[in-house]
Amino acid sequence: MKLDELQHVLRASAAIAKESSFVVVGSQAVLLLLDHPPEALLVSREIDLYPALHPERADLIDGAIGMHSSFHETFGYFADGVGPETAVMPSDWMSRASLHYVGDITAICPDLHDLVVSKCVAGREKDADFVRELLRNGLVSVATLAERIGMLDAAKYPLPHLIAWVERRKQESERAIP
Repeated sequence: MKLDELQHVLRASAAIAKESSFVVVGSQAVLLLLDHPPEALLVSREIDLYPALHPERADLIDGAIGMHSSFHETFGYFADGVGPETAVMPSDWMSRASLHYVGDITAICPDLHDLVVSKCVAGREKDADFVRELLRNGLVSVATLAERIGMLDAAKYPLPHLIAWVERRKQESERAIP
């Protein structure tokens, strides 16, 4: 994905949801968070987002410009209308979030470490690839990730397992260097 494609999705989402503020929680938030994100982080063709003030309108976005929509088939990328519960992050993540502007549209992005915490919780292979690449490039630290993971609800999430998962991704990222 490219920045202009993310901006296109934001503009289309604003028109559909009649909203001007969106929370961007997926991997492609790196397009807003990093000046020069590594190409390996830009493989996803979807933008995970929800309207900040009316998260329930994410379904409208998903239906109009989501996967397999004519928008997706025309442009090759799409919006995944999600909800606030989709990305598991520390409860105070908004205090570290940053604001990014596309015309009159505001994109609210979690801090990169908070975003990565959500990838650790999801734990899919694509999430492992994403985390390894960030670690390989020194864009996130294991210590900060462990601290943020420690802020999650231990009754809901296996915190030691999540920290071990991050440490394995770090080891893998070091082995992958040529």
